[in-house]
Amino acid sequence: MPTRHDCIAIIVAAGQGVRAGKGLPKQYRPLLGKPVLRWAIEAARAHPRLGAIQVVIAEEHANLYADAVADLDLLPPVTGGSTRQASVLHALEAVEIFDPHAVLIHDAARPFVSAEIITAVCTALGQHDAAIPVLPVADTLKQVTQGRITRTLPRDGLHSAQTPQGFRYRAILEAHRAAAGDHFTDDAAIAENAGLSVVGVEGSRMNFKLTTQEDLMIAERLLASRSVPRTGSGFDVHRFCAGDHVWLCGVEIPHDQGLEGHSDADVGLHALTDAILGAAALGDIGQHFPPSDPNWKGASSHVFLAHAAKLVRGRGGEIGNVDITIICERPKVSPHRDAMARRIAEILHIDRDRVSVKATTTEGLGFTGRREGIAAQATATVILP
Repeated sequence: MPTRHDCIAIIVAAGQGVRAGKGLPKQYRPLLGKPVLRWAIEAARAHPRLGAIQVVIAEEHANLYADAVADLDLLPPVTGGSTRQASVLHALEAVEIFDPHAVLIHDAARPFVSAEIITAVCTALGQHDAAIPVLPVADTLKQVTQGRITRTLPRDGLHSAQTPQGFRYRAILEAHRAAAGDHFTDDAAIAENAGLSVVGVEGSRMNFKLTTQEDLMIAERLLASRSVPRTGSGFDVHRFCAGDHVWLCGVEIPHDQGLEGHSDADVGLHALTDAILGAAALGDIGQHFPPSDPNWKGASSHVFLAHAAKLVRGRGGEIGNVDITIICERPKVSPHRDAMARRIAEILHIDRDRVSVKATTTEGLGFTGRREGIAAQATATVILP
């Protein structure tokens, strides 16, 4: 029997999101290098009152979704329906095996939901069947017909609804099933139609929904104003030993020698791991993966790099760009640079154009000039809140 969760978050990401333009659905558009959907998911994951997270996606977006949530521990995604209402019902039925007490249903296109709003919604469910964040309407409302203003509408008592909208699970599941043939604009309307008790809690203007290209531009500026770029550096050296290949930046390169080390001795990934950890003030590779630990003997160094990236994202950060310089006389690096950059981008889950791999020699000077080993230095910039 699956573990029971007190409250499950459902994040609705099955729409086409075309009004934001530029082809890519808005929920997968990057904000400071991180997809809009991931911002919403991470806000939910960070809240202690939410258990599992169920995301609803369009079937044709499966690859986009996999890239957006890489290294996150989530329930398998549910395929949405022809409408948002149908998509939510699919998700509600998918989590029935967990028998949750409550669900919070949230739009993927609201990346700035605060912990305070989630707490307020969860708390209100102790006394009511449903709770939603709302904001008083501030603007004067006009009715427009064919471009002509025909009426000014009173705004007294009017509020705009936001998400996440919280519900006692069994009540909203039954209400959704009963309303399957109808059309409602949000889940609270379905609850109201079923006669459930719905209460409003205080929303936030920061919790706005991204719909247009202008919304995305505003979101970028807000994030930029709240984030700080930090740069770290890393340096590593490994000596040559007997062997027939070396690992450099995640790529196996044939060579007449190997590199000596406790792991696979990938000097490039080691330097980059230290650069990322340093940028986030998270120590160094030796603290996280001590060479005295037999668990890491012969380990692939991509494990170390992926761990560093996961730690950065765990702090709400994102990797901006990375730059690596390999220092050696042999083997020749240039034929493999593109493969190295692509592999690093894959491990870090960032775009290829944010990875730079370079190589140089020391003109025959020093231990690298004498072909006794390989060195690497790296820099990384991370964006932290």
